[in-house]
Amino acid sequence: MDIEQEEIYVFCHSLPKVELHAHLNTSYSRQTLEELMDLKGGSEGIEEMHISSNKDIDESFTFFTKIQKLVTTKEAVYLLTRRVIEEFAQDNVKYLELRSTPKEIPETGMTRELYMRTMIDAVKDCQKEGLDIVVRLLVSIDRRHGTNIAEITIELAEKLMQEEEGLVIGIDVSGDPKVGDATDLIPVLIEAGKRNLKLALHLAELPLYAETRNVLKACCQDNSFPVRIGHGTYLHRSDQQEKSSENEMEDLVLQKRIPLEACITSNLRTMTVDSVEKHHFKYWYDKDHPIVICTDGKGVYNTSLTQEYVTAATVFNLNKEKIKAYIEKTIDCIFEGDVIKEKLRQKLRDIPIK
Repeated sequence: MDIEQEEIYVFCHSLPKVELHAHLNTSYSRQTLEELMDLKGGSEGIEEMHISSNKDIDESFTFFTKIQKLVTTKEAVYLLTRRVIEEFAQDNVKYLELRSTPKEIPETGMTRELYMRTMIDAVKDCQKEGLDIVVRLLVSIDRRHGTNIAEITIELAEKLMQEEEGLVIGIDVSGDPKVGDATDLIPVLIEAGKRNLKLALHLAELPLYAETRNVLKACCQDNSFPVRIGHGTYLHRSDQQEKSSENEMEDLVLQKRIPLEACITSNLRTMTVDSVEKHHFKYWYDKDHPIVICTDGKGVYNTSLTQEYVTAATVFNLNKEKIKAYIEKTIDCIFEGDVIKEKLRQKLRDIPIK
């Protein structure tokens, strides 16, 4: 890292940031990974738990399965949640939306509700200890598991949202984009929105144009509930593939000002973009469209939110003034209300540009 990059790194680290696309099971640090492996009775294979070169997206889902085998007990879920929150706080993240799929693991006594309540306990304990970070939880629906499990997940998310003082605020739809069709989940997603659950939807991570179009038109047409798009890597490319004069999806996203969650390193590692220079962050940033830099899985992709900002600043020529102005816009995209948004803005205003 040269002197100029180091200066940008220090500045980006000093800024209060928001992280809106972080998966619990892939956001570990090396130290946390060692602790999880100790719980399992060994610490072998740590070097294999990071993806440091560009590989097909299938490699990531192979990794995810491996990592999930470490997080099968209440103790492991609590430990991982605590450490992930602490590590984001150390990176000067002031608002974190953390997502995970609730697991049913009979052999360890884990139920979906126990899984989520254990995460909630970790969040509350961090609050009690005065950690300077606001944490909200998104309950994930894995698209591979079908509509029945999705309906169970919605019921659980609503129950926890009502009982736990707003710590659970919405639903994430994720999982291997090559498996299943998110169109099947549309009725469940609409029902979730009616129950005041916010929606963070992995869409257009791959060129699945019909699926993306169907979900967007169903969930975003009338602005009846808050929606963000995770990745959206191919949103602006469908006109090139389908040789259409218009990109209906892009027009809808622009018209409705639907925020995107941009995961630069993740997209590089999964080879859904060819290079940083070609990453879609710049495309939407130049249109002044809400797009939020995120990590996806800071552990599995060996990054941090600060590093993601440094990458964007360096490649896309964002000076300190532009970075700070950009972060203020990201605050508008969080799934929280005006009171917390204003507190975050004030924290940002207090940081001088030197």
